[in-house]
Amino acid sequence: MTSIEQPCYTLINVPIDTEPYSELQLKQDLEKGDVKVKIEAIKKTIHMILAGERLPPGLLMIIIRYVLPLQDHTAKKLLLIFWEIVPKTTPDGKLLQEMILVCDAYRKDLQHPNEFLRGSTLRFLCKLKEPELLEPLMPSIRSCLEHRHSYVRRNAVLAIFTIYRNFEFLIPDAPELISNYLDGEQDMSCKRNAFLMLLHADQDRALSYLASCLDQVTTFGDILQLVIVELIYKVCHNNPSERSRFIRCIYNLLNSSSPAVRYEAAGTLVTLSNAPTAIKAAASCYIELIIKESDNNVKLIVLDRLIALKEHPTHERVLQDSVMDILRVLASPDLEVRKKTLALAMDLVSSRNIEEMVLVLKKEVSKTHDVEHEDTGKYRQLLVRTLHQCCIKFPDVAVTVVPVLVEFLSDTNELAATDVMVFVREVVQKFGNLQPLIIEKLLETFSEIKSVKVHRAALWILGEYATSAVDIEAVMKQITTNLGEGALVDLEQKLISGEEETTANPPTQSAQQTTLVTSDGTYATQSVFSTAQKPKKEKRPPLRQYLMDGDFFIGAALASTITKLALRYSLLPDITPKQKNRFDAEIMLCMAGIIHLGKSGLPSKAITNDDKDHILFCLRVLSDRSPTVINIFSELCRLSLNEMLMAKEKEDASYQKSKEKVCKVIQADDAINFLQLQVDKSNELGENMFETSLSQALAGGRIGGSETGASTNKLNKVTQLTGFSDPVYAEAYVHVNQYDIVLDVLIVNQTNDTLQNCTLELATLGDLKLVEKPQPVVLAPKDFCNIKANVKVASTENGIIFGNIVYDVTGAASDRNVVVLNDIHIDIMDYIIPATCSDTEFRQMWAEFEWENKVSVNTTLTDLAEYLKHLIKSTNMKCLTPEKALSGQCGFMAANMYAKSIFGEDALANLSIEKPFNKPEAAVTGHIRIRAKSQGMALSLGDKINMTQKVQQSKVVVAV
Repeated sequence: MTSIEQPCYTLINVPIDTEPYSELQLKQDLEKGDVKVKIEAIKKTIHMILAGERLPPGLLMIIIRYVLPLQDHTAKKLLLIFWEIVPKTTPDGKLLQEMILVCDAYRKDLQHPNEFLRGSTLRFLCKLKEPELLEPLMPSIRSCLEHRHSYVRRNAVLAIFTIYRNFEFLIPDAPELISNYLDGEQDMSCKRNAFLMLLHADQDRALSYLASCLDQVTTFGDILQLVIVELIYKVCHNNPSERSRFIRCIYNLLNSSSPAVRYEAAGTLVTLSNAPTAIKAAASCYIELIIKESDNNVKLIVLDRLIALKEHPTHERVLQDSVMDILRVLASPDLEVRKKTLALAMDLVSSRNIEEMVLVLKKEVSKTHDVEHEDTGKYRQLLVRTLHQCCIKFPDVAVTVVPVLVEFLSDTNELAATDVMVFVREVVQKFGNLQPLIIEKLLETFSEIKSVKVHRAALWILGEYATSAVDIEAVMKQITTNLGEGALVDLEQKLISGEEETTANPPTQSAQQTTLVTSDGTYATQSVFSTAQKPKKEKRPPLRQYLMDGDFFIGAALASTITKLALRYSLLPDITPKQKNRFDAEIMLCMAGIIHLGKSGLPSKAITNDDKDHILFCLRVLSDRSPTVINIFSELCRLSLNEMLMAKEKEDASYQKSKEKVCKVIQADDAINFLQLQVDKSNELGENMFETSLSQALAGGRIGGSETGASTNKLNKVTQLTGFSDPVYAEAYVHVNQYDIVLDVLIVNQTNDTLQNCTLELATLGDLKLVEKPQPVVLAPKDFCNIKANVKVASTENGIIFGNIVYDVTGAASDRNVVVLNDIHIDIMDYIIPATCSDTEFRQMWAEFEWENKVSVNTTLTDLAEYLKHLIKSTNMKCLTPEKALSGQCGFMAANMYAKSIFGEDALANLSIEKPFNKPEAAVTGHIRIRAKSQGMALSLGDKINMTQKVQQSKVVVAV
């Protein structure tokens, strides 16, 4: 019925001319006799009404006399719009005398032979709110049910439905009339409208009709099938005993040719039955919809329904058998669809189908090598993480997954390679039986790694878990091969000198002369010079290339790795002192060569003091071999990794637990607690809760001077729009629901006059859009009314809603009165929710996002941790920095925070604060850096932080 209730005047696409249109000018245009002139005149009149202009006296009679008799279809359509919006009553509420003539014109149009005029008039009658106008038209409306054209019949049904709903006394037999009409109707759209009316007006008749044609439902059109699904849903919820009667019909509609019908039928089936067969049928229907529909929005919506279906414990066990079907959705190219699909499959996978799932994921991994798309790298990274989770959740499949994933270490996509390295690090720590396999695969792919970050991680793993002599020697051989044998400075100087020789000695040129005869008979000599090709530049080994590029941090990591290898190698039982000394000398030479290269000036950047000190420290460890330092290198490093992995598992477990619904178990013999009869322990007088709640209600929600949470939250959303001394008082209750903002505006007439055409005019600033213009109202003296306005939100930006109230005073000859409203500021916190991401993703987004907003900390708080909690609470962001890293008092704090909006926008924040260590009463100082992909998100969060800081300071001032 929403299509009926939309205003018809939106069909006019003509620029609004607000210039007053006098009666004389209008009469002159209408008396010319030209239809086009009359159409333009009526258009201008309509725009005058919509703009709030007062109609000239006698205008209605002029239009009735000169425009109403026209048979032009455009004029007829404009007249319907005009009669819909024009005031039809006098100030005291009585119907205007001129409307009698208009009513006669309606009756003639309802009997017109043209089906367009009949249908348009019937649609217009759905808008009328005056029963005096509708009563004489009822016979003509009834007769339209028998018209030959379906357009007239279906609009006649809607007109009867609307009239019956608004003014039942005008057509009390409407359900019986439509029921008889439905039995003989063949057109599907007409049957749909008739059945829809019976659904809302008389469900018993609708059920009897459905029971008579239950076997034919699958042959109906989709528009009628949707209404049938709606009826079954309502009836079965009101009367559960009817489920067995209609459940088979819902099963049949799962095979409908319409995707919309299948979607609604699956949702209805899940609500009506918890049987495993019903859940499985609904899940299969959802999966087929996701696979066959091309629209990504549809895929995401249906995926959300599947995820919601999984939340039920009994449903989850049924859905576990559909994991392989769910993985078919991975054929979709959209990354968000794939991400949700893999997350859902990971939640549902069990030991029975984990091997099949791993095979599918391995095939998807192999496909990403041949396809180049903008999201291929991200999809590959997603697959790697999913396989990682599979191995951790089901260790038995790790043997087959590790060889596949290790191949990604040589991938050009650093994100995927880094995720693989994180996976390998966790697997090698948790599963000792896989350590030889992982070391072997790492050594095979070590030379093919293309990222310095991945090389550093690979060096750490090889240095930590290579324990046998064979493995240690193999690791050292790989390092020597990738760094270069001998002193690094000598190798580089030889390379440079070889390049200089080729440059100093120019290539030899040999000339070959040939004698030719030209066109005029003379002789000419042609010489051809050949130049020796310059030898190609020698390619450096990977590790040495990093050093030559100035990245000596990998040199420090390499020093730690080979020091661990040397310490472990010397403790092996089969190693002789000669082998040990030779190995130590080789490693010391390698570390000294790195320092020498860093100070030689050959690389693009010299070695930093930190990296040089670290390498010198490693040399000192090998020479001194202190037991305490050896214990740090051989034991505590691996122990730190184990603690980090345990902390990560604990965080993941708490996150999963937070997502689970808490179900309170109540035993059959538990006592029943009546809240109103309990004694309030916090009340010293021992009053029971009934008296307390009663006194609270009488006191306007206050106990001991403090407001209750529910009333306070609602009052906080009320915005005063005008002053108490204004002739019209207004206030708005702002309700935010996902992408919609509903304004419930209370308007009070504080004068002793009747306010005509009292209109709430609103406008928006930012990514807000007013859905529908509020309709004018008439307010009696001291009367009030509520007007609702819907606003759509498009992005997370600070939006402003502003406007005014305009009205006419009865009997006054002056212009319209205007009351300007206060602005309504929309808080972005209603659209921001805490979210979590990995450190790698945070750094990647921090580098990609171009909009940054730096906010200075201006607070009276003296505790660093307290300010962090205050910031998290006021911005709805989640702190990504572990709590252990934030503990202690050292005078400064740095923390990363992350949040997402309901529109999918990311917001990052970095907090850097400090306070003098010797001044405990000093306030926290520092700054907050906010980064976002859009400018509005960064600015809005910054404004929110500044506003909360001002509010917090004002509270302190008031307290003082």
